[in-house]
Amino acid sequence: MNVLIVGCGRVGAESAQILSAAGCNVIVLDKNESSLQRLGADFNGLTLVGNGIDMETLRKAGVEKSDAAVVVTNGDNTNVVAAQVIKKIFKVPKVMTRVYDPRRAYIYKQMGLDVVSGTTLFAALIRDRILEERK
Repeated sequence: MNVLIVGCGRVGAESAQILSAAGCNVIVLDKNESSLQRLGADFNGLTLVGNGIDMETLRKAGVEKSDAAVVVTNGDNTNVVAAQVIKKIFKVPKVMTRVYDPRRAYIYKQMGLDVVSGTTLFAALIRDRILEERK
């Protein structure tokens, strides 16, 4: 499976390592070359420096051959634009994107995007652990 990851922060780098170890062909795209250092020397995928909302850069990253894409930059607006371009224009079958603001997540889901909100997930985990203690 060919997977494109846009954004090489902590989540992007960890996702790249996990997917690569699972046998996926992974290419990581980030606008900052220094961010790609998070992948470490043992990363066996490919890397590319560039903007994840630029169509030509996405083509260079192999978006047209991607089976899935993960968009995890540090900005909600960048994430939603990149995810829409990858899903709607390049027709990548599985596109997941991170959204920080839970209120935006609902809107983006209505647009047909597969959205993960770490804020909502972490808050739910905290709730569950606290309520678990009351039992």
